[in-house]
Amino acid sequence: MSEPSKKTALTPATHTTPPAKFSHGVKKGSILQVAGQVGFGPAVQGQAPAPVGPTLREQTLQTFANVQAILEEGGATWEDVMMVRVYLTDTAHFAEFNEIYNSYFADLKEAPAARTTVYVGLPAGLLVEVDALAVLG
Repeated sequence: MSEPSKKTALTPATHTTPPAKFSHGVKKGSILQVAGQVGFGPAVQGQAPAPVGPTLREQTLQTFANVQAILEEGGATWEDVMMVRVYLTDTAHFAEFNEIYNSYFADLKEAPAARTTVYVGLPAGLLVEVDALAVLG
């Protein structure tokens, strides 16, 4: 019987330590789960994380960069992503989010993944959260 693969927590240098007992990403074998990411700018020692700006575009692009940093930390790319879950705070943002999403992934050979979009409450100032599931190999 083969030995079970180890679960590895992923926290890129660009990210702050999570505020609770969870990881920004976890890899086990060929599976990499990226926890929900928001539009916080890169970590700055001694400063609390803050959104990069007030607009959906600014926050979405930073959110995608934050997801990508975790994918890269785990040895994956957007091409490896099988599922994307999007959490928006306002139904009025759906069309704009889709425009940003389609533009961001325009160079991929195929759609990045299956996708689910839901509407939620997020901490003040945050408009979007994204998590992803990647399978390597």
